[in-house]
Amino acid sequence: MLDFATVSAPRRPAAERAALMSDPGFGRVFTDHMVTIRYADGKGWYDARLEPFGPLSLSPATAALHYGQEIFEGLKAYAQPDGGIALFRPDANARRLNATADRMAMPRLPEELFLRALEVLVGADRDWVPTREGQSLYLRPFMIATDPFLGVRPSSEYLFAVIASPAGAYFAGGAKPVTMWVSQEYSRAAPGGTGAVKTAANYAASLRAQAQAQEAGCDQVVFLDAVQRRYIEESGSNNLFFVYDGELVTPPLNGSILPGVTRDSVLRLGAHLGLTVTERPYSLDEWRDDARSGRLKETFATGTGVVISSIGTARTADGGFSIAGAVEGPVTGRIRDQLVGIQRGTVEDPFGWRVPVQ
Repeated sequence: MLDFATVSAPRRPAAERAALMSDPGFGRVFTDHMVTIRYADGKGWYDARLEPFGPLSLSPATAALHYGQEIFEGLKAYAQPDGGIALFRPDANARRLNATADRMAMPRLPEELFLRALEVLVGADRDWVPTREGQSLYLRPFMIATDPFLGVRPSSEYLFAVIASPAGAYFAGGAKPVTMWVSQEYSRAAPGGTGAVKTAANYAASLRAQAQAQEAGCDQVVFLDAVQRRYIEESGSNNLFFVYDGELVTPPLNGSILPGVTRDSVLRLGAHLGLTVTERPYSLDEWRDDARSGRLKETFATGTGVVISSIGTARTADGGFSIAGAVEGPVTGRIRDQLVGIQRGTVEDPFGWRVPVQ
C-alpha cells in the first residue's frame, strides 16, 4: 500500500472551529485537510498525500470539465460514547466506487487504499467530528479525469481525493415529515444509462426537476421510470420505502436506481426487526390510492445525508395526497432509531457495520 506524505495544514483555532461547528448545515463547512492520490496509465496509483484543504490546480482542457468523467461517494464518521470515532460501512462505499469506476471507464482504486485514505483524513481532523446529537462528519471521496486533452476517450490520468465536512440536518427544519414533488416531466435515468452509479452527471440532470419541486413548495423531487412513466424509482438523492402492516416495500434495483448503502442497511435491518421485506415495482397510482385508502401506513426516504426522513405529503401537477396524516409513523422512527444507534455506538451492532478509526 502507498505511504501517505503529509503536508500539515494550519489548524484553525478551537474557538473558530467551535463556532463553525455550532450550526454547520450540510456541505458548507470543511475541515483543515484533504487527501489526494494520483493515477497515470502505465504507472498506477501514486503520490498519496494528506495536505491542506484548498483549491485544485487544473488545466482548462481537463477532461472532467468537458466529458464528465467524475464519480464520488458519500459516507459519515460518528463520535462514539467511549470517545472514539467510527465509520459506517466504508467497505460498501469502496465497492460501489469501483462499480461506478467500471461503468465510467475509470481505474479501480484498491479497496484498502480507499479505506486508508478515509482513516488518514479522519485521524488528522478528528477534532472536526461533531459530538452533538444529530451531527456527524460527512466524507466525500471523489475521482476526476485530469488528462488535459479534448479528444473523446477515457482519460489517461486521474485524481482521487477525499474532503470532509461537519454536517447537521440535511433538510432545513430537522426531522419533520417532508413534502415530495413527483416529476412527470423529467426522468432521472434510463435503462442502460448511469442511474445505478454515483456520477456527477446524474445529479446535474436532476437539478431542473428539483427546482420545480422547490417552486411548488416541496423539499425534494421523486422520479418515475423513464419507459412507462408509471413506477416510482427514487428521489433526487434518496431511495424510497413504503410501509404496510408488517411489510416494508421498496422499488427493485433495475439498472437505473442507485444501490444506496443506507437502502441496503434498511432492508437488512427491517428483516432483522421482523418485517417482511419486499422489493418490487411500485407505481404512482398505487402510492396515491393506498395513501388515500389508509392501507399505506408510512413512506420514508433513505440516504447518507438524510439517513431516514419521513415523507408526509406528495404533490403532482394535478393534485396531491398525504400519507397517514402527514406525521412520522412508528416503523420509520423505530428503524431510524436502530440505524442511528448502530452508527453512533449506542446500540448493539449485529452486522459489524461500525469500523473504528485508529
